[in-house]
Parts: sequence; C-alpha cells; structure tokens
Amino acid sequence: MAIVVLLGTLDTKGLEYAWLRERLLRHGLEVVVVDAGITGEPRLRADVPRSEVARSAGADLERLRAEGDRGAAVTTMARGAAATLRDLYETGRLHGVLALGGSGGTSIATRAMRALPLGVPKLMVSSMASGDVAPYVGSADITMMHSVVDIAGVNSVSAPVLANAADAAAGMAKGFAASPRALRQDRLGTDGRPLVAASMAGVTTPGVDAARERLTDLGYEVLVFHVSGTGGRTLETLAGQGLFAGVLDLTLSELADELVGGTMTAGPGRLTAAGRRGTPQVVGLGALDMVKFGPPHTVPERLRDRDVRVHNPSVTVVRTTRAECAELGRGIAEKLRAARGPAEVCVPLRGLSTLGAPDGPYHDPDADAALFGALREGLRGSAVRTVDFPTHINDPSFGRAAAERLHALIGRAAGTPPAGGA
Repeated sequence: MAIVVLLGTLDTKGLEYAWLRERLLRHGLEVVVVDAGITGEPRLRADVPRSEVARSAGADLERLRAEGDRGAAVTTMARGAAATLRDLYETGRLHGVLALGGSGGTSIATRAMRALPLGVPKLMVSSMASGDVAPYVGSADITMMHSVVDIAGVNSVSAPVLANAADAAAGMAKGFAASPRALRQDRLGTDGRPLVAASMAGVTTPGVDAARERLTDLGYEVLVFHVSGTGGRTLETLAGQGLFAGVLDLTLSELADELVGGTMTAGPGRLTAAGRRGTPQVVGLGALDMVKFGPPHTVPERLRDRDVRVHNPSVTVVRTTRAECAELGRGIAEKLRAARGPAEVCVPLRGLSTLGAPDGPYHDPDADAALFGALREGLRGSAVRTVDFPTHINDPSFGRAAAERLHALIGRAAGTPPAGGA
C-alpha cells in the first residue's frame, strides 16, 4: 500500500490536515501525520508527535517553548522534520510527502522535503507559491502549488485546491510505490551505468553534445545541467552528495555572472563540490566570454557601452573584459587547487562559445589570453594539469577529447586502466 506523509504544524493547520487526511484515505492510501508545530495544542492527532520531531533534531520541545525564540524554534523543527522524513523514507514508510502552510510552515516543510532523494514525490501547497520560490525549492524537485487564499479553513476556494493537491499526491505516491524512481546514491544510474554530470549552455551545446555522446559510448549515463543559476546550483548540490563518478564542467558562465553581477549566478560555491568530494573532474572554460542578463532592459547602465547581444527575448549577454577574464582565471585556479581529487583543465584556444568562435562577435584573443595566462599562473606548482587544444569549444573533437580525459581520470581514481580509446 502506498504511504503519503502529511507534514505540518497541527496547532494552526490541524483542521485542514484532517480534511486532507480523509481525502487521501478515500484513495486507499495509508497516511502518516507528522506534527512540526511548536506552541498551541494540536488539533489533529499525529502519528509522529512534535516532541519526537524535536528529539530528531537533538532538542527538547519544552525547552524550545520556554526559550521563546520563534526563529530558532522553527529552524530546529525544520531540522527535526528533515531527519524524520528521511527516516520514514529509509524504512519504507514514505512514498510521497504533502504539506501546506504559510511562510513558516512552508519553510519547515520544504527544508524537510529537500532532505529526500530526487525522485521522491514532494508537493507543497503554499500561500507563498506565487512569488519567488527559490528559497524554498532550492535544487530539489519540489512541486509548489499556490493556495490562492491563505490556509485558514476549508472554504469554497481552498477546498478544490486542497482536493487537487491530495489527488495529485495520491497519484504520485501510488506510482512511486509501484515503481520507485528515487535517484540512487551509489553513483550509478537506473540501468547500472556510472553517472557523470556535464554543464552546458546554448552557446556550448555542440561541444557538450559531442562529449556526451562520447561518454555514452564509453559506458556512462550523462546528466546535463543548463548553466542558468539553478542548473549550476543543482549540479553542485548533487556533486556534493557524491552522486557522480565524474564531472565534465565545460560551461562556466555562472562564474562570470557571479563576478560581474549577471542574473544567472550559481553563487560563490560554484566549481567547488566535486573538488571537495574528491570526484574526478575535467573543466572547460565555456561561455566565460559573456555575462548573462534577462531582457535587454535588465542590463545595468554601467555595462551598456559594451558589446551587448540579445541571445533570445529572455536572455541578453555582455562580453567580459580582459581584466574580468584574468580575474576569472585566478578564481578558477584557486578553486581547483583546493580539489581533493584529480582535476584537469581543457583549454579551447580558438574560442569559448558560439559567439567567441573565430568568426563570432565575441572573438577576442587578447581577453581569452588573459584568462588562460592567469589560470596557468594560478595552477603553477599544483597537481592540476592544463591541456591546450587548437580548436574552439564547439569543435566536436574538443568535446570528445575532454570526455576521454575524464574517462581516464575516473579510471585512474578507481584503480582501473582506461578503456575505449581514452
């Protein structure tokens, strides 16, 4: 029987959770109710009471109440809820999780959901879902449903929303129980092939596609992440969990966004997780010749005198300068020097993107040379090797060579000789 976990604050939302519970039971499901409330009395009996949730975070519920710090209490209960959900999942007592709430309830529930593996159904009904949900979703596969009205009773507006949520959660949980599809934690895909991550943008697609095809031929399953900010953060999160046998990071425009102020930054932690885990990585320098913004009006005034190009109606790019390229080279070298595992840099000497190819508008050998020179100088004396290629990044030969170098690093890290031509 499929099991749906209802996670919420039963002191303020108990009646609504009782309504959801009944709706789910009609689907022939088992329902486990977890209470993450703090102060008022629960209005629905929980299968996992709040005191147990607090203990899962190493805390005492009565002490949390006595201290009177709501922010600290919410953070603690979110941590306990995460541990609770993870335990329920690992013991086969969770095939999907459904929650509802305002800002506080959404914060608790989504933090707990993010502790579950990718692929486990996660549905959050929230009054916050019509705004910026990035702080709640992060890099997880959480489905956000807007409650339209506040979660304050079951009425003519909230009833159909909650009914849809319960029905959706029931369907997802039944499907998951019949055929679990959570991402495995052993660096292997569903068919047993080792997982490799690759980064890509539209301006590096041909080169990354060639690399992906070569890695597939070599026996890997390749997960491609679009460097839109979210894509890079997700790559870093999964690499930090040790899910990849190797990382082929050929597209680094998020680093340029972080440096110059573009809108698609993945944060300062980009290009660190694989190194921290000791995962073999081959790094390219794709798309470091540009900074990304939204529509043209989002480009800051201070950058409008540069070569500005409309990539599509939603994305506008600006060419990086020689000084910025040099700073990017130094930053990349610093990150790679800290890597605990094998790392190499493949340097495409004739261009970093479709725009930066020899016949492209962003072709600037002087700026590219500043990037390459600062990178080499920063890596001098380290174990990280740089390998030059007399091609641009989208030449298929570059992608294939980068793939084969990663294959060789993975083989050496595993103590096995490379095969397949690497």
